[in-house]
Amino acid sequence: MENLIAAARPGRLVELLGGLAQGDGFNATRLPGVKLMRLGCAMVRGPVSYDPSIVIIAQGRKRGYLGDQVFTYDANHFLVLSVPLPFECETLASPEGPMLGISIGVTPTTIAELMMAMEKPLPIPMGKPEAIRANPLTEPLYDAAVRLVEALHSPEDARILGPQIVREITYRVLTGEEGGPLRALAAPHSHFGQISRALQRIHDDFATPVDMATLASEAGMSVSTFHAHFKAVTSSPPLQYLKTIRLHKARLMMVQGGETAASAARLVGYESASQFSREFKRFFGATPAAETEKLKASLMQLA
Repeated sequence: MENLIAAARPGRLVELLGGLAQGDGFNATRLPGVKLMRLGCAMVRGPVSYDPSIVIIAQGRKRGYLGDQVFTYDANHFLVLSVPLPFECETLASPEGPMLGISIGVTPTTIAELMMAMEKPLPIPMGKPEAIRANPLTEPLYDAAVRLVEALHSPEDARILGPQIVREITYRVLTGEEGGPLRALAAPHSHFGQISRALQRIHDDFATPVDMATLASEAGMSVSTFHAHFKAVTSSPPLQYLKTIRLHKARLMMVQGGETAASAARLVGYESASQFSREFKRFFGATPAAETEKLKASLMQLA
């Protein structure tokens, strides 16, 4: 029965992920774009940033917030993000029952290839697609996730079987009721497709000064129309979105790359280190040094 959810037999995916995901946070795998997720303690609501992806949770629960949207993803529901998106998230987990999951990256190229291979074209949403949403986890999708994590245990299986299973997972989401936002990526001239490309450019070139008029022109929109469609997708004005991405990137550089607040500020495009520190504290609720120390301490405790 296709609509049977993974809660019917969650043990296998939990067992497989528990054996691979050793450190808290996102763990890289042998497959580009595929990451394992683990968190050994509950986390209060706070800012996060995800790349376009399909997120399947085997154990634990996460609740996301974007504007007035609230969405829960857990062993019964998976998450789809069609654009790079900062939002707020809280996690229910414990050392005895850590949150375990897998994130599979999606790209417009893969979506376009799959849609071109289909004999019957799928409808592309004409209204405003949701950039992020949680959906019931079906048995075929759960089975594919199990096979993907099984393949990740072997270098050869990961190399030969992994890409095809990733393609299968993307296909199953794309063709389901929840696939509208992904299908919209294949319509390059739609407002959603145009905003998606602008978001990816900001995400990739976050340290480069951004001219909103240029972005609007490249999207074929007036500045006011671009601003309105941008906010409809992200729940954030363009400049606020850019600032949020820069702050997330800077925090990652300080925690994982050993950068100081001053060097991270410069690398993400801030001309003033003091302005960076003020905006960082306002956004994360702590100074750059305190936030970095807290996150490093958490990682050390769980190592």
